[in-house]
Amino acid sequence: MKKLFVYLRDYRKESVLGPLFKLLEAGFELIVPLVVAAIIDKGIGNRDQGYIVRMCLVLVALGLVGLICSVTAQYFAAKASVGFVKKLRHALYSHIQGFSYQTLDRVGISTLITRMTSDMNQVQTGLNLALRLLLRSPFVVFGAMVMAFTIDTQAALWFAAAIPVLSAVVFGIMLVSIPLYKKVQGLLDKVLGAARENLTGVRVLRAFGKEETEIASFEEKNEALTDMQKYVGRISALMNPVTYVIINLAVLFLIHTGAVRVEAGIITQGAVVALYNYMSQILVELIKLANLIINITKSVALPGAVCPRGHLL
Repeated sequence: MKKLFVYLRDYRKESVLGPLFKLLEAGFELIVPLVVAAIIDKGIGNRDQGYIVRMCLVLVALGLVGLICSVTAQYFAAKASVGFVKKLRHALYSHIQGFSYQTLDRVGISTLITRMTSDMNQVQTGLNLALRLLLRSPFVVFGAMVMAFTIDTQAALWFAAAIPVLSAVVFGIMLVSIPLYKKVQGLLDKVLGAARENLTGVRVLRAFGKEETEIASFEEKNEALTDMQKYVGRISALMNPVTYVIINLAVLFLIHTGAVRVEAGIITQGAVVALYNYMSQILVELIKLANLIINITKSVALPGAVCPRGHLL
């Protein structure tokens, strides 16, 4: 991967500004639960409509500023990722032009076409997501936990208990899925290779009456790809229900603890709502982070992908 980052040198500014604006957006997002808590405790609790209106305007302002930061981050991330892949694609194409016929036969034309098209798009998507979310998600997770401890230490202990369990589930499923995605990529190459061979050799196949044999071979490869995609899809699909069960259990314990402490006059109702919002933010960001790492892994570990330096990625 270090050899590929030379193609990102011309986009250093964009590579820094993209994550920076995302962190700014995340900072504004962490402020929102506190504003909502203030509306509940001071505005609704005291029936102060003027305060409620002012705080709602603050929420709108935070939303607008966050939107501007998000759009700006997306602009810089897209500019850097598209420019990086453009340079990488040019270098890869130039490198392929130097291949001997023996190398072309060994690697396979279908594989090279896949590397120049869909794999390049996968790399572009992975880099785009990395620039926007690789720093944002951990920042929100730990930021939400810190903010929860500033509100109430005892209630926030549920955060400290839930985050390791959620992380274990999310990253456990991710670690199981990553090698399976690599197998999917290899099976996809076989399907594309079979399709290309059938198209280029259609006259020969008809001359020797091999249509049924090739159809059966293609269907076998396609079924293997389908079965593998279904298998890895089922494993990945476990992430949402399992994490939601864990987070809802944590929310139940959190609300119970909060209710007891509200009744004792230790914290306010708005504080409980803020804690609930922070718990929801943690869940969303952990799932985002897991999907991001899977996309990045698929981008940097595409089997058989040819590096412009002549190595295999």
